[in-house]
This record gives sequence, C-alpha cells and structure tokens, in this order.
Amino acid sequence: MVKQRKQFSWIGSEHTYIDQMDILPLGHMVLGRFGGNSAAGQSKNEDGCLIWLEDKEDWEFVMVLDAHNSAQSAELVISQVENHKKQIASLLSGKVSVSLFKGIENVLLQLFQEDSFKEDCRQVQGETACLIVVRKGKYLYWFSVGDCLLYLFHPELAAFGQYQLNQRHFYEWVGQVNTFAQEAPCYSSGTRELRQGENQILLTTDGLVECPGGIFAEPESIWQECKDTDTAAGVAALLIQNPKKPRP
Repeated sequence: MVKQRKQFSWIGSEHTYIDQMDILPLGHMVLGRFGGNSAAGQSKNEDGCLIWLEDKEDWEFVMVLDAHNSAQSAELVISQVENHKKQIASLLSGKVSVSLFKGIENVLLQLFQEDSFKEDCRQVQGETACLIVVRKGKYLYWFSVGDCLLYLFHPELAAFGQYQLNQRHFYEWVGQVNTFAQEAPCYSSGTRELRQGENQILLTTDGLVECPGGIFAEPESIWQECKDTDTAAGVAALLIQNPKKPRP
C-alpha cells in the first residue's frame, strides 16, 4: 500500500515547468503546475506552494505564493511557516470553534511580524503575494496578502453567481516590500461554512485569470471547466488552455 503524502512544498526556481504541465495528486487534493510557454517568452517561474493534510483530524493547510523579481521571497515565506508547523498543527488538532480560527490568524500575524523574519525580508530580492487557506471540518478559513485568488464552487452557490471568496489586492506583498513592516499591516481574512454535498476549493495565482484572451477572467468560466468532472481533469483543463504570458 502506498503511503499518502502528508506534506509537500515546491518553489518554481527548483523546477520551472516551462513547456511542461504537471498534475500531482496529493490524497484527495490535486496540485497543478505549468510555467508557461517558452515560445511566448516565458523563461522563469517564481510561484510556490506549501501543502499539509491530515485526514484523521480532518484538516488541510495550503499556501500558494506568486513572487516576482526572484523566488527568494516565496522560499523565505515557506520556510517561516514551516518553522511554525508544530504550533499550527496543534491548533488544528482541536475542535472547530471561533477560537481555533482566531488562533490560526494570531499565529500567522505573529510569525510574519517576527523581527528576524522582517530582517530576512529586507535582504531578499523581490516580494510575493501569499494566500493561505485552511479547511477544518465543514469550515474554510483564508488569510490573503496580495492578488492570489480563492474560489469555492458548489451548485447551490453557482445558482446565485457566487464563486470567489477573496478579493485581489494590489500593492500588497511580503518580502523586500513588506506589508508586515508597516505600522498597520494590510491583509484580508475570512471564514465560510461549506455547503452540504461536494464543494470544490480552488487556489490559484493571477496567472490563471490574466492568461492571453482572458478566457478565465470571469469565475463562472472556471466553474464551467471544473464542474461535472473529477478534480484532476478540471485542473488539467484549466492549465491546458492557459499559455501564461511572461511578466514585464
């Protein structure tokens, strides 16, 4: 019997996946990576991700990062969060409550505002957007800095045109330019109850919605690719139609 992987991390500088689409199942989750086409001018990948899952305790912790100027900031953020895994996992091992998600947010604010981390941020080249999503039981919590996107797909919500949970915020980063070095750090967070039945949760960088032609600029177009299919096929459908233009 193959042992299910409980944790996974990746930085685009390790493997760019340029001209290469990768679909990686992780338990009931699927990670899709595509660095774009070299023919379209793509030459580097500065995205990153961190995934923890614990079936027995019924939770997942997922982070998606979209860096620029280099992948150093994404690598630094992943390392900082991994250093606090024991504390985060301990909280998630408890029962769902108001204090659980508030505790997660407090830990995240604490680790991002540590003096040593802020000093490390000043030394890196570039900065990163960062989206952290936690599912515990039937609840979803997110913590977002920057312009990565979180979608929750369910037929009952789609009937009302509701797909996207967070809002993109520009000029918010962690790294050399660092919102947590300001007097009042800027970020967004929230909690939602999942609907009965099958919920599809999608985290993505802005590369999906800004691909040439804007075919996935509207959330409904993403839902149309993901509904009525298994998760891996849905992720593949999104990536195969996304040439991903390079950043200026």
